Amino acid sequence: MDDKMDEKQIQKHHLMTQTPVGRLICRLALPCIVSMLVTSFYNMADTFFVGMLKSNSATGAVGVVFSFMALIQAVGFFFGHGSGNFISRELGRQDVEEASRMAATGFFFALAAGVFICVLGLVFLEPLSMILGSTATILPHTKAYLRVILLGAPWMTASLVLNNQLRYQGSAAYAMVGIASGAVLNIALDPVLIFGMKMGIAGAAWATIISQFVGFCLLLTGCCRGGNLRIRFSKVRLKPFYFIQIVRGGLPSLARQGLASVATICLNRAAGPYGDAAIAAMGVVQRIAMFGGSAMIGFGQGFQPVCGFNFGAGLYGRVKEGFWFCVRVSLGFLLTISVLGWLLAPNLIAVFRDDPDVIACGTTALRFQCLTFASLSWTIMSNMMLQTIGRTAGATFLAMARQGIFFIPLVGLLSNSFGLLGIQITQTVSDALTLACALPIQLHVLRQMTESEAKN
Repeated sequence: MDDKMDEKQIQKHHLMTQTPVGRLICRLALPCIVSMLVTSFYNMADTFFVGMLKSNSATGAVGVVFSFMALIQAVGFFFGHGSGNFISRELGRQDVEEASRMAATGFFFALAAGVFICVLGLVFLEPLSMILGSTATILPHTKAYLRVILLGAPWMTASLVLNNQLRYQGSAAYAMVGIASGAVLNIALDPVLIFGMKMGIAGAAWATIISQFVGFCLLLTGCCRGGNLRIRFSKVRLKPFYFIQIVRGGLPSLARQGLASVATICLNRAAGPYGDAAIAAMGVVQRIAMFGGSAMIGFGQGFQPVCGFNFGAGLYGRVKEGFWFCVRVSLGFLLTISVLGWLLAPNLIAVFRDDPDVIACGTTALRFQCLTFASLSWTIMSNMMLQTIGRTAGATFLAMARQGIFFIPLVGLLSNSFGLLGIQITQTVSDALTLACALPIQLHVLRQMTESEAKN
């Protein structure tokens, strides 16, 4: 099966390169959207149930550890997107053997990286908790939550690799089953472990890693079905070529997710002087914003395998058609979400923490984010396309811009200049500057593709 294309893989290649682009993207995007929405629910579940403990310190600890979970996800996305982009292009060229080698290499590298994170994190648990932005009152809750989360790091990173590899092969439904099943289980386990077994915030962490492990097992099973590439240790290649390809395809994801983690740490530290309520509020806003954009990201993920297959096959017109289709749809969706977010901001914050100080701080921050939220339709779709076609420099810059190049210095500068208001407006200013950079970069690449298409 791995040495040449079998019948199912031939059918999949025809599907990805011949089906009308809009219909194909919608078909592939639906399970991705479901996965992203359910995953966002599960990311918010810990915040919601821990908030019921009636402790700003406990709620703040979830927000603090979220920044480290983003770092674990960054490693998973690095290997997942790095190997997945390569796999989709090779399948577009009908080279199944090379795709199989990359699938195994990316998976086992990610698993090893997860083990390394687990060991290192447990050894330096307390200093790590302080670096992440814990205050003296939040620290005990952070350590209790983070200690358990670290145990699940190996299968967290490996799950993200499997999810992305399946998605880039055009098997988003298998990816959805694995991710969504774990997410639903997490939501069910949270109240049982936190309140039923009286484990408190540690129960939320155990719910997370147990559900992640179940999802990991289901994703691994999905690799054995539907003409997907099987993960075999014998296919691992410890050669520079494969790691270079992973870096080329995964560096933008590592930069984006890694800097998002650093940005959250900076945000927590900047909010620290304003009390646990400010840290809790900004953590809640981050979760809400992530949920608001999750469907749009899922829609874009439906575009990525279409982009990779058709770019590998030299069908540049289909790549451009898919990009513009995704921008139009996501723009309309995000404008609607922005209006609803502005109007319902206090109610949304209160769902997670019914505290007057948290609601007041979070409402202002959320409303500012709604002002530029629709700009993500261009910046994120551009970043996804550039990453998938191997434009590493442009993709990495855009991945770093929103929550790195602009956000990290701005949160310090604006908080020093405007106090708490400066912290609340940082994401809005960062989004506007990122859009200003993304427009010329993406338009230049689209023009180049038009020229290449004309020559062919």
